Amino acid sequence: MRVKKENIKKIKKYWDKFWFVVWKDDSFKGWIISVVFLFVVVKFLFLPLLSFATGTTLPLAIVESCSMYHETNFLFFHNFGNWWKGHENKYSAHTINNLDFRDFLFTNGFNKGDILFIVGVKPEKLKIGDVLIYKAISKDVIHRIINIEQKDGKYIFSTMGDNVGAVQFFEESISEDQLVGRAVFKIVPSIGWAKLIAVDVLNKITHRGNFEYVKSGFCEES
Repeated sequence: MRVKKENIKKIKKYWDKFWFVVWKDDSFKGWIISVVFLFVVVKFLFLPLLSFATGTTLPLAIVESCSMYHETNFLFFHNFGNWWKGHENKYSAHTINNLDFRDFLFTNGFNKGDILFIVGVKPEKLKIGDVLIYKAISKDVIHRIINIEQKDGKYIFSTMGDNVGAVQFFEESISEDQLVGRAVFKIVPSIGWAKLIAVDVLNKITHRGNFEYVKSGFCEES
């Protein structure tokens, strides 16, 4: 019993030291250890648990393009009526009208750098207007569903970016195997830029673009 108590005291002593270094040590060394500790917790504990809970391998997605951008005024407020006037034709071609679109999630779209919360979804549960995350041409795409068909007992989806204006070749026929999940809400606007810029700095010069984009301004209407 005495040995057990001594072991518990040793464990507590080591834990107190570790806790101090991670959360209370204001030195440069303590700061580095805190950053590494948080990275390990998020990468190997938080994200795997979140993936299990949401049913998708990508529970948090950073928007990396302007394809779903909706124009805002100088105060960053959206005017759906004005936006719809400039995009009505491309949606009416897919039998989607003003009232239909107002019932969709992300009626005001989202911007590059926003972080979205993603959940896994069964193909039969998806509907027109949902924002779908799927794998295409070696990357993940986040676009809105504009058409759903069934072929040989399988669901086939077509999507289009709100700020693109046309269905691109890779999104004309999306199979069930390509599905990653469905976006349900925006967690934090624009904070994903921190990762986009960090990745950009590590890219080859010929593959850079995000940092230059920050300097050039916000997304624009297509």
